[in-house]
Amino acid sequence: MPRAIWKGGISFGLVYIPVKLYSGASRHDVDLKMLRKGDQCPIKYTRVCQEDGKEVSWNDIIKGHRIDDYYVTLTDEDFKRASLGKSDSIDIQEFVKTEEINPRYFEKPYLLEPEKGAGKTYNLLRKAIRESKMAGLAKFVMRNREHLALLMADEKVLYLIQMRFHDELRPPDDLKIPDAAPSREEQDMAIRIIESMSTSFQPEKFKDSYQQNIREIIKAKSENREISTEQVEAQESAVQDLMEQLKKSLEKAG
Repeated sequence: MPRAIWKGGISFGLVYIPVKLYSGASRHDVDLKMLRKGDQCPIKYTRVCQEDGKEVSWNDIIKGHRIDDYYVTLTDEDFKRASLGKSDSIDIQEFVKTEEINPRYFEKPYLLEPEKGAGKTYNLLRKAIRESKMAGLAKFVMRNREHLALLMADEKVLYLIQMRFHDELRPPDDLKIPDAAPSREEQDMAIRIIESMSTSFQPEKFKDSYQQNIREIIKAKSENREISTEQVEAQESAVQDLMEQLKKSLEKAG
């Protein structure tokens, strides 16, 4: 298990459960470096001043917000002042049903591990959340920023889903959604397709085929082998009759 990225506790009424927070996901992308085309010289990023082109060390870098034609700079004390009143705990505000939350709010998963001696209270909360089929809506501070999160549980572990605040979501008001209503027959056919394709969720069935293909291409090129690419079938015309597309989809679904 990697190193914990946050330590604190879960505040649940008058109960406090000390925990460690771990990242709940990892990426398996192929490690690709940027190279100069002519001689494969690796490219490195540097922090360069836009005015004089000189490189700047981390010790000489501060943060600032631009207002009109000047910057208001912030110090470490300013960030501490902004965090006043914020605790080192995951403070459960209320309990909600997960199906009431739009998935657009979900951002990043984390795993929670109890500190030594906190196993009993950890499992108490885990079982209570699981049996109630509810989730704890909570706030916590990490890396000088307050986050909204959903505390959930399964048969083994408590986990935390970092969420977006409501004002971070872009409203769909500016999208041009045409008011074109399908016929009842078309809608019934679409529902039949959904029903015929319905199954239980098995996430292990789905793999990142793109990254696998990249690995195979790298292996083939390193061995000076020819790379064979399967021909992709041309997509059917989007102008095709909607009902005809639905019928073919239903036949394909089985």
